[in-house]
Amino acid sequence: MRKLLGYILTPLFYFCFVLFLVIFHPIQWLSLKLGGYTAHKKSVDVLNGFLVACNYILFNRTKFIDNKNIPTGQPIIFIANHQSSYDIPPLIYFLRRYHGKFISKIELAKAGIPSISFNLIHGGAANINRKDSKQSISEILKLANNMKTKNWSAFIFPEGTRTRTGAMKSFSVGGIATLLKKNPNALIVPIAITGSYLMVRYGMFPLRPFTTMQWEVLSPINKDGLTAEQIVKQAEDIIRSKVEA
Repeated sequence: MRKLLGYILTPLFYFCFVLFLVIFHPIQWLSLKLGGYTAHKKSVDVLNGFLVACNYILFNRTKFIDNKNIPTGQPIIFIANHQSSYDIPPLIYFLRRYHGKFISKIELAKAGIPSISFNLIHGGAANINRKDSKQSISEILKLANNMKTKNWSAFIFPEGTRTRTGAMKSFSVGGIATLLKKNPNALIVPIAITGSYLMVRYGMFPLRPFTTMQWEVLSPINKDGLTAEQIVKQAEDIIRSKVEA
């Protein structure tokens, strides 16, 4: 019965999701031209609020447990597990006060996806070519410098790819070490994502309705005296204890 409802509701979900991407593409362009970074970011925040709201078309619950004790005005590296493409809008919207940027595949920036590609190109993301290590390092360093000078934050999925079963993969140090090297005082904040993979349990069509998905922002890691490898391992263990409990 749930899958059958998925066949009925998924086309409506995709229609609204794509419609918002198309509507906000020129809004982003206009915001950037007239108001610069600040106006552009606000348009992206609003867009992602609408994308989160699309979940309700499927009667899916988006439960976001924020952590108001985490300060603003300093670089933060948010480390999260990765369960589906739908992990991203809630992170952007609910944590918009932190100016978080993603490390993304350059293919997405070049794909011409309405709103998404535009934001990746103009919003401060690090768009990396995984086949070109020099270019990848350069992009991550650019993000690291912006974090240092503008107090931006970064969202990182250290698993490198989405899980299909909810079981976490091992975390890679990768870009986290580079960001930390340029921003040694950055806070490391784990985020545990659960249930998101169930939304795409049947694949991209149909999507699974009546699914509860949760994002929980955990306490910052005390990284004093720890190497980048130890910090990432601690983040992995903390998130795993939440996700696989």
